[in-house]
Amino acid sequence: MTTLVRRGLHGLRYTLFTVSSLLVAAYAFAFLRMRPFNPDDPFMAKFAVSGIDVPMHFFGAGLALLLVPLQASGWIRRRLPALHRTGGWLYAGGVLIGGLGGFSLAFDAHGGWASGAGFLLLSVLWLAVTANGIRLAVAGDFVRHRRWMSHSLALTFAAVTLRVILFVGTGPLALPFDAVYIFSAWTSWSLNMALCELRLRWPQWRGQ
Repeated sequence: MTTLVRRGLHGLRYTLFTVSSLLVAAYAFAFLRMRPFNPDDPFMAKFAVSGIDVPMHFFGAGLALLLVPLQASGWIRRRLPALHRTGGWLYAGGVLIGGLGGFSLAFDAHGGWASGAGFLLLSVLWLAVTANGIRLAVAGDFVRHRRWMSHSLALTFAAVTLRVILFVGTGPLALPFDAVYIFSAWTSWSLNMALCELRLRWPQWRGQ
């Protein structure tokens, strides 16, 4: 594969990655502003009676997703380190707020504990992995910091993967929503983590 083709594919992947992150982030902020309510929608019914955990999760996750393309950019990290550091602290704040909100929401997740346990584990990992990545940056261990934050970004991107799984599962495959939702509660983040680890562990994967 020629260098030009590799660069083109990398640019395409990064563009899709960026656009999908920004679209889901925009949805999160739009939801916060409009707060639609439909009594026939089980999600909206639960959100309506929930407390501050709903706006916490949507705002925090939306902020983190908004910053994912910035923090994932090697070009910005190398040439604009101050911007990368500022974005990193804002990203960590988004994860903290969104993770705590998601942790609370997991206890009353649609689908019961079959899905709630998956979301609960996602929230715990999201908070812990991000916290350790920030700790390594403060300690000056930037090689390990980048590895841990790569996994943090993969966990954040689970918001996008979840929606892709729901769309494919309930759309083209016409599967029952509850079954697809439970499947996505576990697969959306575990698949991202596995692919991230493969990419980090075997450098030859980076060009694929």
